[in-house]
Amino acid sequence: MTQGPAPRSLSNEALSDLLARQQFGTLATVKQSGHPHLTTMLYSWDPEARIVRLSTTADRIKVKHLQRNPRAALHVQGDDVWSFAVAEGTAEASELTTVPGDAVGRELLAMIPTAAKPEDEDAFLNQLVAERRIVIRLRVERLYGTALDING
Repeated sequence: MTQGPAPRSLSNEALSDLLARQQFGTLATVKQSGHPHLTTMLYSWDPEARIVRLSTTADRIKVKHLQRNPRAALHVQGDDVWSFAVAEGTAEASELTTVPGDAVGRELLAMIPTAAKPEDEDAFLNQLVAERRIVIRLRVERLYGTALDING
């Protein structure tokens, strides 16, 4: 039996590009027991600020986890099953969006790709308030990931 290729580490640029290409990742927070809590999330990557933004509602358990322990990680699958990126850092939960069009509502709106912007922004901003939406901001302190070059 022959040994296949070893995984290769991805550069910071390649990791940032992977984060920018994808929209969904698995957010890991720390439960009170110390075990990880994993949830699939839609996210937005800001490479200049090194912040991952995630939209959620204020009553989700992941928010309570982050308020108790702000350490978190986002795992993002690459273009194939052999590649991935992980963004680790410290997360914070924003205040609720309470008035349609407030700063948090605008931040949530800005997370949506241009092609998917809602036709009726006012209705969307009202919906964010009704859903009690917040932004989780993961300030990325470490990026890592690998790819495995397999022809096949």
